Amino acid sequence: MQRHFDEELQDLKGAVMRMASLARQALMKAVEALKGRDPAAAREVMGSDAELDALELEIDERCLDLIARHQPMARDLRFITTAIRLNAELERIGDLAVDVAQRALDLSGKPLLKPLVDIPRLAELAARMTGEATEAFVNGDAELARKVVLSDPEADGLKRAVEKELVEDYMMKDGSTADRAVPLLLAARHLERVADHAVSMAEDIIYMVEARVVRHRPGELGKRPEK
Repeated sequence: MQRHFDEELQDLKGAVMRMASLARQALMKAVEALKGRDPAAAREVMGSDAELDALELEIDERCLDLIARHQPMARDLRFITTAIRLNAELERIGDLAVDVAQRALDLSGKPLLKPLVDIPRLAELAARMTGEATEAFVNGDAELARKVVLSDPEADGLKRAVEKELVEDYMMKDGSTADRAVPLLLAARHLERVADHAVSMAEDIIYMVEARVVRHRPGELGKRPEK
């Protein structure tokens, strides 16, 4: 019975990994669509959201079924409940990829306001944080999860840099740039929210591994479990 349960937990882990892969792919494709103001690529991202939604429901059902049939305790229960929470965060990341794709549609047919530098950097950081959070879940790696949490100020700084440049260097000097600046402002905010979701994932993983709550408790982040 235990062996079968362990195999089911591994299958669940694989499903969460697939969810993460789909969300990251959608995110990076949306950013490429934004950079190229490519409506076809943007619509492809929007069309792929249904697969993420279906997988989210499948993972939730699988988790609830495992809890009902096996009544897990301690670390196994934390693993399953963490999978539920990560599943929800990843579905939201997929939704944010759709939002970025919508910004690409907003800019379609318009000349690019400026070369995109910080927005792609923010996208790469957010995707990396999501990937590292997923890896931390798969390997039960609390230290890697801490690294994700500590990356959040960098994401916040990149978003602020985008906002400052677009508002101060463009919109305040020439109001006619607003129709091209606002979609970029929104895209930066979407990407910063992706980083926030990755941080939430990481905080849940620390709890899964160490049974230590660090969400809303910054003083707990630097603590380690007693050996």
